[in-house]
Amino acid sequence: MNRATLNIAVYENSAIIFEGLSNILSKSGHYYNIHRIDSLSEIERFDNSNRPEVIIINPDLVQNITREFIILKKKLPDTLWIGLVYSYFNQNLLSLFDELINITDSPGVIINLISRAREAGKTNHISVDEEQLSERETDVLKLLVAGLSNKEIADKLFISIHTVVSHRKNISQKTGIKSQAGLTIYAISRKIIHIEDYQKLNTPHTESKPPLFQKHM
Repeated sequence: MNRATLNIAVYENSAIIFEGLSNILSKSGHYYNIHRIDSLSEIERFDNSNRPEVIIINPDLVQNITREFIILKKKLPDTLWIGLVYSYFNQNLLSLFDELINITDSPGVIINLISRAREAGKTNHISVDEEQLSERETDVLKLLVAGLSNKEIADKLFISIHTVVSHRKNISQKTGIKSQAGLTIYAISRKIIHIEDYQKLNTPHTESKPPLFQKHM
């Protein structure tokens, strides 16, 4: 196999969407082996030379088998898992993916996202050119994901609201993400917070603060 070739598996029921995605990738100028699969179990049947480095999945196909999906992800830690989104999904489900492609994304956005997997050497899903968040920006991001307002963040970190706003601007500039939902997915995929902690934040009867609040306080 050509070492420059990236193996990609697509788990999507719609033939039209699969063909459209394949067409975009085939015209990208990169070398891709694209396989269409019909179940998660097929992924384990690939031999090592053809095993996909990138797997694109319609989240609807795993929302009722999330346990099996998580187990498979642990078995293949070097694989990049991308959700192909074209309807509303629970954020907890979307947070299980390393990256997300929206059906409305342009071909350039899709190709760039997958190209980053190639450039990162398959094992590092964060682009080498991505500017890292500072320690204080990370603190602010954790509290943003927790749903705190600018004033609440300022009070908790003993900084001014103006400084919080400045940190938020820096976070958006560095990540390219402005929405809280997007920042939540970013924080979980970069292991800034853990999915278990995020789930605690959304549990109505949780009285104590989760571990993500304990650091840097």
